[in-house]
Amino acid sequence: MYRVMIIDDEMAARRLLQASIDWQALDMELVGEAASGIEAINIIDELRPDIVFVDISMPFMNGIEFTQVATKRYTDLVIIILTGFDDFEYARQCVRLQVVEYMLKPFVRQEVTELLTKIKNNLDKLNTRTQEIGLNITPSAIEQIMQYLRDNFTESNINLTSVAQHFGFNPSYLSRKFKQETGKSFVEFLIKCRMERAIVLAGIGKQMFCTANDVGIPDPNYFGRCFKKYMGTSYSEYVSSHTSR
Repeated sequence: MYRVMIIDDEMAARRLLQASIDWQALDMELVGEAASGIEAINIIDELRPDIVFVDISMPFMNGIEFTQVATKRYTDLVIIILTGFDDFEYARQCVRLQVVEYMLKPFVRQEVTELLTKIKNNLDKLNTRTQEIGLNITPSAIEQIMQYLRDNFTESNINLTSVAQHFGFNPSYLSRKFKQETGKSFVEFLIKCRMERAIVLAGIGKQMFCTANDVGIPDPNYFGRCFKKYMGTSYSEYVSSHTSR
């Protein structure tokens, strides 16, 4: 089943797209959404979508900027740019990549379904050719990858795809084997490495934005959410309770 993500700053547009398509019939599932390109970049590793709908016009990071970043990191990701008629040629000129499709807003349900069917057929063929590339992901290989993450988690651009490419494995297959061997997802283990270091830095009273950057999460807001989820308390509360003694 192919995983789909929707990125649009308008909630109504996201809800309309969710409700208007029979995802199950297309062998697809909606795995998440984001209201901006920046938010999407922060959570995309965890969601691992195969297909992304992204609106061209969003604040902070628009659809073009998101696509330029995402296609470098995730070479197999299929991106569908949602654009108004006035911006259509602009979008095509900015992004000339095979992994990118275009859909005019307001969209027609039948056109979206036809486009997704075409994409599904292409992905089916691709997966048949590349299925289980790098099959011999042994427990030893997983341990090497875990050590690589322990040594390099401070790199902000490290992600499932980059690590898979570094070791010569298929990202989806690596994701499954990593969870199978460790009991944690790739992202969970990476966050664990970062949070363990963050706890040390918080214990000596380091400011949150400095710690966030030091552990490879330069967005302090996203770092703050990760820390609170991992520790059950906010970064500032942790600092206060461990540096006032």
